[in-house]
Amino acid sequence: MANNPLDTALFDKAVIFAVKAHAGTERRGKGFPYIIHPMEAAEIVSTITSDPELLAAAILHDVVEDTGTTVEDLRAAFGDRIADLVASESDTFREGLSEAESWHDRKEEGLRRLRTASRDAKIVALGDKLSNMRAIARDYSLKGDAFWSLFHVSDPREHAWRYRGLADALRELEDTFAFQEFERLINQVFPQ
Repeated sequence: MANNPLDTALFDKAVIFAVKAHAGTERRGKGFPYIIHPMEAAEIVSTITSDPELLAAAILHDVVEDTGTTVEDLRAAFGDRIADLVASESDTFREGLSEAESWHDRKEEGLRRLRTASRDAKIVALGDKLSNMRAIARDYSLKGDAFWSLFHVSDPREHAWRYRGLADALRELEDTFAFQEFERLINQVFPQ
C-alpha cells in the first residue's frame, strides 16, 4: 500500500540546507558524516510532534553553533519561529576563552535558558540531547572511562551534572517516550 501524501516542502528545504551547512564535517570522533546527528534529532522530535517547523528546527539545530550560518541567515531562509528555536538551542561562546575554559558557564547558561523555554523549544532540545545521550551511552559502554577524554571537559561528574540538569529542565516532557529513554540512559551512564 502506498504511503499517504504529506507536504514535506519545509522539512526537505531544512534537510538540504543542513546537509550543505554540515558538508564535509565529521561527528566528533565518530567517523561518520555530521548530518546523521541532526537527522536522528529530527526523528526523535517526530515521535512527539508532526509540526513541520519543529522538525525543521531539529534538523537545523546545530548550524548556527557548528557552521558559518547565522541566526539571521536562518531567519531569512526559514522565518522567525525556526530561527528563534535554533537560537535557543545554540551555545554562546566566550571571546578569549577556550571551549574547555568556558564549558561550565556555557552549559549553565544553556540550562537557565532551557528551564524557561517554551514547550516547542524543549521538544527540539530533547531531540538533540537524547541523540547525544544515546551516543554517550553507546560509546561509554565500549570505551569505559577513557571515553571522557574525547570531550573538552573530561570529568564525568561535570557531564552527570549537565545531563541531570537537562532532565530537570525538560521534565515537562516526561510523558513522552523520548524523555523516558533520555532519563533511563542518564541513570545508566551516571548511576547515583
